[in-house]
Amino acid sequence: MKLAIVGATGLVGQEVLKVLEERHVQFDELFLIASAKSVGQTMKFKQKEYTIKSIEEGCTLGADVAIFSAGGGTSLDWAPKYAQAGTIVIDNSSAWRMDPTKKLVVPEINGKEITTEDKIIANPNCSTIQMVLALAPLHAKYKIKRIVVSTYQSVTGTGKDAVQQMMDEREGIEGIKVYPHKIDKNVLPHIDSFLDNGYTKEEMKMVNETRKILGDQSIMVTSTTVRVPTVGGHSEAVNVEFFKEYDLKEVREILERTEGVIVQDDVKNNVYPMPINSHGRDEVFVGRIRRDESQPKTLNLWIVADNLRKGAATNAVQIAEFMMETTLIS
Repeated sequence: MKLAIVGATGLVGQEVLKVLEERHVQFDELFLIASAKSVGQTMKFKQKEYTIKSIEEGCTLGADVAIFSAGGGTSLDWAPKYAQAGTIVIDNSSAWRMDPTKKLVVPEINGKEITTEDKIIANPNCSTIQMVLALAPLHAKYKIKRIVVSTYQSVTGTGKDAVQQMMDEREGIEGIKVYPHKIDKNVLPHIDSFLDNGYTKEEMKMVNETRKILGDQSIMVTSTTVRVPTVGGHSEAVNVEFFKEYDLKEVREILERTEGVIVQDDVKNNVYPMPINSHGRDEVFVGRIRRDESQPKTLNLWIVADNLRKGAATNAVQIAEFMMETTLIS
């Protein structure tokens, strides 16, 4: 198999390479592709030097799979060209997520929907992935009526420059600014651009993507997404109302059995998910599991995951693995 990583020098691209190595993904050739300023430079992967290629050249190399982590504009321009050249594109941007002709995939939930006809497959938003991975089995059992979610998202979700801005502020250095306000020792209720309805694009992604992944347009979702000064790991306070009554013990048992989920919920010993402990991990951590005492059939959860791992790189690699295991990729 020939594998291409588009956006190999970015935070997610770098994480994809780590995940490939850790999971021992087998391939015959690897192409590292990045923007024009990086073309010709070299990168080391598993003790081998690779020369970074342009996206134009990458399209001619006959890759079987290309994992795109280079932004929505690049994906809109180039994913169809790669697909037309015979390459299956797994795209990390928001470009194709809500396209009705494209699958939006979390392998543990809806990987079986992928067919040989799918040439561009969308990777969901990082915040959506971690939430739906925990909620999907509960939806299957109790049927979700409404979700209220507030997120606390790491600066790594914005990229390298955002991390640099926070570090510069911490050191008192005047440097690059990617946020409209200071981020160190601050929180910004502002992720992506604002829409006419007063919500941000990030907030509406969580609304629309959740419905698409769970296959249920009747689920009511409202979201507030907030940027916090942490490096790695998104956290979410999730309030979910079901149509059916649930048993709290059974909820815990369902979550403990769910692939990719780890329950950390021992408040007597101060055990609960925290982003600092999720860093570099592929699992989604769930804790603070408790009944909402203000209304019936409603549950509170605290959900944490490394946004660069399961929220992006790991999920993309898992899609490729799933396709290889099910012979959708030869």
